[in-house]
Amino acid sequence: HEQDLGDKGKEKLPVKRQKPRTDPSALGGWSSVSTSWGERERQRETDRQVHSTSDHIKWVPGPCDPEDLIDGIIFAANYLGSTQLLSDKTPSKNIRMMQAQEAVSRIKASEGEPQPMTEVDLFISTQRIKVLNADSQETMMDHPLRTISYIADIGNIVVLMARRRMPRPDSQENVEASDPEQDSKRQYKMICHVFESEDAQLIAQSIGQAFSVAYQEFLRANGINPEDLSQKEYSDLLNTQDMYNDDLIHFSKSENCKDVFIEKAKGEILGVVIVESGWGSILPTVIIANMMHAGPAERSGRLNIGDQIMSINGTSLVGLPLSTCQSIIKGLKNQSRIKMNIVRCPPVTTVLIRRPDLRYQLGFSVQNGIICSLMRGGIAERGGVRVGHRIIEINSQSVVATPHEKIVHILSNAVGEIHMKTMPAAMYRLLTAQEQPVYI
Repeated sequence: HEQDLGDKGKEKLPVKRQKPRTDPSALGGWSSVSTSWGERERQRETDRQVHSTSDHIKWVPGPCDPEDLIDGIIFAANYLGSTQLLSDKTPSKNIRMMQAQEAVSRIKASEGEPQPMTEVDLFISTQRIKVLNADSQETMMDHPLRTISYIADIGNIVVLMARRRMPRPDSQENVEASDPEQDSKRQYKMICHVFESEDAQLIAQSIGQAFSVAYQEFLRANGINPEDLSQKEYSDLLNTQDMYNDDLIHFSKSENCKDVFIEKAKGEILGVVIVESGWGSILPTVIIANMMHAGPAERSGRLNIGDQIMSINGTSLVGLPLSTCQSIIKGLKNQSRIKMNIVRCPPVTTVLIRRPDLRYQLGFSVQNGIICSLMRGGIAERGGVRVGHRIIEINSQSVVATPHEKIVHILSNAVGEIHMKTMPAAMYRLLTAQEQPVYI
């Protein structure tokens, strides 16, 4: 099955109840949470009697109640991984399905090999698609619905695809009017997230329905006649608001993703220090911050400081707390051969914030050079800012010895393109010998 996100949907299926929402703060904030699913449904029925479903969304077909999609629904799934493909702007449905199958073939482990995966809650609403670690409820991914181009379900596999246009050549940077014919031939980077779920088809249809409901809500909020704005024009309007964070593109390039085998003596520690990648990462995991001299990790010559560890011996570390990841590595002490799936990353993270003018809030706070909070959906998150990172440079100017007040002043008055370099504060303290490493 494959569905464009502008389709009206298929024949309505019986509504299948997803797990009740129990953590409003994790999913963007409901005003109240019922003590039980049955109580919530009774309350919803009462609400319907007082406020009947708006006419503009009543007719939107699909497996879910449109009002449920406005609030958000949850499906249980396993996150298998992400990859990147190149695509034309408007490929045929057959090509889209081939792209989805290619993504699955890249991510799925070979027969007989363990499949790295993370149990997740897949939250779908008319505003966003959010992926939460099922155990910790920490956010692993948070995509506005408008950034999703289309989806495909293949058996029990769901492939979520987001399109991103490749940068124009330098020679075209200052061209004001683009050639429509050339624009149609331009290649796009297609980011594909792969999930496994027994509700794969239901998930695909629900996302398609969510887009249709969002379209109707957009028209209602702006007083627009549906005949004056097609769903394609609506989609194109939203797609002009690009995401600037290149994390996922970097993670998806095959040359950056490697399986590494480490040989060591039984009873010998791996000899690494790991730190969190930072809240705000698209794929939060742990980073190698230091390696013990002549230890197995350094001795192998296959690992570098800054590498992000995706899985160890088939166990995914994506979305897990730092303490859990440390325990998994400590548990390798009596093994003589370790398989690690890593993504090559420089120790320093490059951030690009685009701030048109001072009316736009940056959306993060700094204390003594360390980013200590981040507003979801703001321009800073879109630019790659991460909580827990130390700011090293702002617009090519080193700020490692700059007083807090001056850093705040620089950021508060910066407009246009704001370039920053950051790294996890814990890694910075190790590299500058402010802390002594504790190897595991």
